[in-house]
Amino acid sequence: MHKSNYTILLTRRLPEKIENQLIANYRVVLNPKDKPYSYKELRKKVENIDILVPCISDTIDSSVLKSAKKLKLIANFGNGVDNIDLITAHEKKIIVTNTPEVLTQDTADIVLTLILMLSRKVKAAEEKLYMGKWYGWGPSITHGERLFGKKLGIIGMGRIGCAVANRAKTLGLKINYHNRKRLSKKIESNYRAKYWNDLNSMLKEIDILSIHCPYTPETFHLLSKRRIQLMKKTSIIINTSRGEIIDENALADQLTSKKIHGVGLDVFEHEPQVSSKLLDSKNAVLLPHISSATKESRDAMGMRVLKNIDKFSKGLAPPDKVKANSI
Repeated sequence: MHKSNYTILLTRRLPEKIENQLIANYRVVLNPKDKPYSYKELRKKVENIDILVPCISDTIDSSVLKSAKKLKLIANFGNGVDNIDLITAHEKKIIVTNTPEVLTQDTADIVLTLILMLSRKVKAAEEKLYMGKWYGWGPSITHGERLFGKKLGIIGMGRIGCAVANRAKTLGLKINYHNRKRLSKKIESNYRAKYWNDLNSMLKEIDILSIHCPYTPETFHLLSKRRIQLMKKTSIIINTSRGEIIDENALADQLTSKKIHGVGLDVFEHEPQVSSKLLDSKNAVLLPHISSATKESRDAMGMRVLKNIDKFSKGLAPPDKVKANSI
């Protein structure tokens, strides 16, 4: 088969079968060490490539895009595109695509994992066992909290928010949500969900908060120090969306001073750096951004990237093109 004249840069290693298909049909520049490129390296690497396949850890800002002399397509390996300067890409007529829908179920699973670990004090119980401090069953050992009947608040009832609500409903949690737009009565009825137009009012009432809104200039520090202080001292905060949505320093302070009960984070404001206060807390469950880390999910993401590139190379519209109104 004749290879396309397009040159593709992969900033990280992709699933093997995806890389092999790309190599068979295109000129591909790999990152064999799978180490994130520095900002300077990335600017140099994009100079003479036609298609860029970045990940959410790559900052594709105006300076990087202006370094690219031939760039025509950014096929992002990920759903969120807040790592890309969409305005400059639009100005330079560079098409941007993402990989929607494939992360939903795996992310929802991690949310429930974090909720259960914090509510049932799984880390503390495990530590007793491994430290040799477990002396057998006792009626006053490692008390957690029952989930049934607790109030779950969801910020952002999109695909992932609804998947979390579906799981939570099965566990007997009462679903509350805050959204830019209220869902239909049919969907609310399906999840037995209560809509809150005012986020502050919802935060005062719930026991568990799970964040699923996208990161935009409007949602930066949406969960501010003031809003965290509105929550119950017994509350749990879960974030698998983007770290910048929470004021992480304020969150760490509130947790350390026991103004909130626990936090479960799979994302951080300054990844890969994590607050030392959070790392030292016994009431924090911290994961290294693994919500989509299943073989099925990563393969599906890769297939979406591949399909977007193939359609583009044939002069067709990529199916996952990010719309102009996302800018």
